[in-house]
Amino acid sequence: MLWSKAFIPTLKEVPADAQVKSHILMLRAGMIRQLSAGVYTYLPLGWRSMLRVMDIIRDEMDEIGGQEVFLPSTTPLELWAETGRDVGMGDIMTRFKDRRGTELALAPTHEEVITDLARGEIRSYKELPQTWYQIQNKFRDEPRPRSGILRVREFLMKDSYTLCADEAQLHEAYKLHEKAYRRIFERCGLQYFVVGASSGMMGGTGSEEFMVPSESGEDIIATCECGFAQNLEIAESFPTSVEWVSCEKAKVHTPEQRTIEQVSGFLKLPQGQLLKSLIYITQSGKAVMACLRGDHELSEEKLQAVCGEKVRPAEAEEVLKLTGVPIGFLGPIGLNAKLEILVDRAVDSEAPFATGANEVDYHIVGYKLTDISEYKKVDLRMVAEGDTCIHCGKPLNLIRTIEIGHIFKLGTKYSKPMGATFLDEEGAARPIQMGSYGIGVGRILAAAIELSADGDGIRWPITIAPFEVVITPVNVADEEVMSVATAIYEELLDEGIDVLLDDRDARPGVKFKDADLIGVPIRVTIGKGVKNGVIEIYERQTKTTTEVSIEDAMDSIIDLWDRLFEELSE
Repeated sequence: MLWSKAFIPTLKEVPADAQVKSHILMLRAGMIRQLSAGVYTYLPLGWRSMLRVMDIIRDEMDEIGGQEVFLPSTTPLELWAETGRDVGMGDIMTRFKDRRGTELALAPTHEEVITDLARGEIRSYKELPQTWYQIQNKFRDEPRPRSGILRVREFLMKDSYTLCADEAQLHEAYKLHEKAYRRIFERCGLQYFVVGASSGMMGGTGSEEFMVPSESGEDIIATCECGFAQNLEIAESFPTSVEWVSCEKAKVHTPEQRTIEQVSGFLKLPQGQLLKSLIYITQSGKAVMACLRGDHELSEEKLQAVCGEKVRPAEAEEVLKLTGVPIGFLGPIGLNAKLEILVDRAVDSEAPFATGANEVDYHIVGYKLTDISEYKKVDLRMVAEGDTCIHCGKPLNLIRTIEIGHIFKLGTKYSKPMGATFLDEEGAARPIQMGSYGIGVGRILAAAIELSADGDGIRWPITIAPFEVVITPVNVADEEVMSVATAIYEELLDEGIDVLLDDRDARPGVKFKDADLIGVPIRVTIGKGVKNGVIEIYERQTKTTTEVSIEDAMDSIIDLWDRLFEELSE
């Protein structure tokens, strides 16, 4: 490709609406442009990288016996009603009616669609297991799309589905996907963690996430040097201890003291000695009170797991209607409402705590869990700084991350309600054991940029770079310079290498800056050295420059090209 003919609209200035590194650089490098909130156009440079990621994904999925399909994005809403996810998906699902009044939805994921396909085609255990995958657009009406292509309303995902006869087959399919995902991410040059995770809206019996460390990430994981790693939503730990302040039972007037910080300061008690009481409403309409230490945060994922259904925080009006008490003065003792009370395991049963007195402007102090009439003790809290590992007792590290992949054991969550069955060896009908496995294609690009970009621009791993080599003649008016540049360019093309020839009539500094910005891994500079039979080879990742003779140029470039690929395939 000649740069003069390519559409690479680079930007010198940082776009005002871009905050995270990957968003800034993808805009500046001319890879993407925003059409509307959370909706992006991939320009030629960005799409070339996307295609290279997809090639790697297809290689590894085919290697484990995957068969590529292409499922429709426009789906009948009645299909989602079979599993209850027409309601469970909430506002994240984009819904509309066609001209006949049929209710439809743009698929945010494809479990129901693949299950519908399976129930119409799979008949016998002899047809199992199956692995079907696709690379397809997904649509999720995010309330606050942000961070460039990291949180968007329309995105490209590789999702695959395994159909198995029993749990043993499902486990094997799950492990094959885990290995394939590791190979995919390693070939894309990514450092990552594999962590236990919540199954969320997908459901099932278990899941793991593949996470790339980044300050721009929206997830936090807890890790330990012993190998423990879990998403903060479900992670368990030993909490830090609290030095309790001794106090007698009493009701204390606490005018306008509502927050944990305010009450702690007013009562002169550590925040960990306060009992925080939060009311949540389940999807079926049941109200529960979750109680935990004042210095801890509730994990809605854990609460959801305990309740067995989706939950949401109760609105202020709902709290007042249920309890007769406004938020800020609630507590589990003397509560005039029929609520299930759940207490986090980290609350010490023998410690005197302070909590709302269920009366405006009053709190109680010196009470213990034994004073609560009826409650259930469960794990509700998020891991916090200073906590220690439940496996080895060492301090946990909390790391901000980007999710790039997620694998699920769905079991029969979708096959049972949708009637996707097969006949076993005895001729009995049994539900198909299913697995679901996703990769955010665009997230791989964003994560690669977040990991290795520097002050000059992107530093692509060669496997997913839009171009592998850029030839930079410093003076296109010099016939000798252009002759050498063109000869190397054509030889590299003949070798099957993705190469870009910067034939623009621009200053050398401009060309170098643009090449660094778009992140081409190898730059070959043809300058004044041609008079002495010498050119320069620059490696973007390490910022090292090597002079080689023109005669040795091709061998040197290909040797470096081979080494960069080998480093990502070992």
